[in-house]
Amino acid sequence: MEHRGNKSTIKGVVVSNKMDKTIVVRAERLVKHAVFHKYIKRYEKYKAHDEQNRCQIGDKVLIIESRPLSKDKRWRMLEILEKAR
Repeated sequence: MEHRGNKSTIKGVVVSNKMDKTIVVRAERLVKHAVFHKYIKRYEKYKAHDEQNRCQIGDKVLIIESRPLSKDKRWRMLEILEKAR
């Protein structure tokens, strides 16, 4: 698979696979609080394209930026890093 340019990648956990060829990935990041200087977890959900419907809920996946595939879908599943138990 050839990649053009520097496309961003995100690691996350699959929270839904109910749609056909689409998964919802929840990505977690740490943000430092401006006043208290503690780290807070923030989450964001991304819809990603899964061509073979291989992902299950709980899988850790790597998604890569792509062209718009639908109204909300702008990511593709690149690989499954860890399968759910």
